[in-house]
Amino acid sequence: MFQQLLGESASPVIAFIGILAAFFLTCVSLAKGSAHLPKDQGREFAVGGALSAGKPRGAGLIFVFVFAITAVLFAHVDPEMIIYLLLLICCMMTGYLDDAAKTSWGRLKKGILDFLVALLVTFTYLHFNGNQITLALTGSSFSIPAPVFAVLSIALIWISINVTNCADGVDGLSGTLTIITIMTFYFANQILGRTGDFDYLSLLFVVCLLGYLWFNATPSKMLMGDAGSRAMGLFIAIAALKCHDPFLYILAALVLIIDGGLGLVKLTLIKTVHVHILKNVRTPIHDFVRKTKGWSNTQTVFRFAIIQIILSVALIYLIML
Repeated sequence: MFQQLLGESASPVIAFIGILAAFFLTCVSLAKGSAHLPKDQGREFAVGGALSAGKPRGAGLIFVFVFAITAVLFAHVDPEMIIYLLLLICCMMTGYLDDAAKTSWGRLKKGILDFLVALLVTFTYLHFNGNQITLALTGSSFSIPAPVFAVLSIALIWISINVTNCADGVDGLSGTLTIITIMTFYFANQILGRTGDFDYLSLLFVVCLLGYLWFNATPSKMLMGDAGSRAMGLFIAIAALKCHDPFLYILAALVLIIDGGLGLVKLTLIKTVHVHILKNVRTPIHDFVRKTKGWSNTQTVFRFAIIQIILSVALIYLIML
């Protein structure tokens, strides 16, 4: 809004102020608003889950709203971006309502809601961007038939929401990995010259996450809950689409995919075809390394982050060639 009011000449200053405002408002809002959030009940089957009992949960409600407000105030938001912001809030609210509910909504209900959000994001993306893909590593472009693109896009969004949600179980882990993944897409866009309004939104989202991590670093004072993790997963998926090469998601978010995704695959196979895989591997993987390997929470966050940083740096280098 400020950019439209003050003109292009003031854009750099407004963008700078917006970054600082996003962090400051996130920190202040979380500090003041955490007392009104629902309290975590502890996770029965998670390693160290009882330690989370009693902490404010659902902090994603706060930092996602701060992100949306600062985006409207300081970014250039066109109709496409406004739709994404609204859908991000919708995804966050479904998670928050589940966080606040006395009885969990269950996988089926949340899965259907995720599908609806994925459908709307896909329709919006296709309407404003079309169905052309430009591979970052080769520079070759091609069009995918719209129905096929829609199916792949919905799958990407649904997977991203759920693997990010499943990876949220250690103080600071999913937030840190999400920041690395989003910044991977950001730098890829800068190198490829695919810059646009969404890049600044990515920076604002990362800064809001940093404000949350100020309180969530081990030992955490509050938890993002499904409200935060589901919104992060959706934002990552949109970032992958806006990079115009969704296949980059595989490497840019590989640690999130492995950590949260293996549990989803394992559970799906058990429920659908009664096949048991990885019997000796506890999922999510962050629980496996803590219980079996004896890693502390801090070691888990740092080592997972280091792995993703190495993958992201290697990916960025390949894009630069």
